[in-house]
Amino acid sequence: MLLNDPTNKEKFRKLDEVLERYGRDPEQLIRVLQGAQDIFGYLPEELQAYISDKMDIPVSAVNGVVTFYALFSTKPRGKYTVNVCLGTACYVQGAQQIHDSFKNHLALKDNDTTEDMLFTVRSSRCIGACGLAPVVTINEDVHGKLTAKEVSKLINRYKKETAGENHEDKGPTRPGTYQEEAPTEP
Repeated sequence: MLLNDPTNKEKFRKLDEVLERYGRDPEQLIRVLQGAQDIFGYLPEELQAYISDKMDIPVSAVNGVVTFYALFSTKPRGKYTVNVCLGTACYVQGAQQIHDSFKNHLALKDNDTTEDMLFTVRSSRCIGACGLAPVVTINEDVHGKLTAKEVSKLINRYKKETAGENHEDKGPTRPGTYQEEAPTEP
C-alpha cells in the first residue's frame, strides 16, 4: 500500500537517508522510528516491515518498540495532538473532566482522531509538569492550570491557526502557564 503509492516515493527516499545515517545498529531503532514517524506521520505495519528489512531486525522487535512507547502511533494522527496528562497531580485537579471536554467538543466517541484529521486526543500518565497541573500539551505547546471550561476556546484557537486567520486571542493563560513570560525583577 505505502510502497506502491507513487506519492510516497519522496518520503521513502527521506526514510532511506535516515536509515543510512543510523545503519543497521539495533540500538538506533528508536531514532529510526522517530525519523520515520516524522516523515510519514505514523508507523503502520508495512512501514515497520520495511524498517525491519532494512535494519535486519525481526519485525516483531520493531513492532514491540512501536507498541511499547506512547510517542509512536500505528494510526494516522491529526495535525494537532492533544495530550491530556492524567497523572495524579493533574487528575486531582480535574484533568479527567478536561479530557472528557476535549472528546465532547470534538465529537469523539470510539476513536481518538477527528474525521477532518485536525485533532487527535490522547491521555498520558505524567508529563513531568506537576506544578502546572492540570496540564495539556498540543503538539509542542504546553497549557497549564487549564479548566474544562477553557477547552472550547483552546480548540477554536487551533482551528483559527489552521484557517490562517490572524487573531489576538492566544487562548487561556494565567500565572504559571508555559506561554506567559517570566516576571522581570525590579
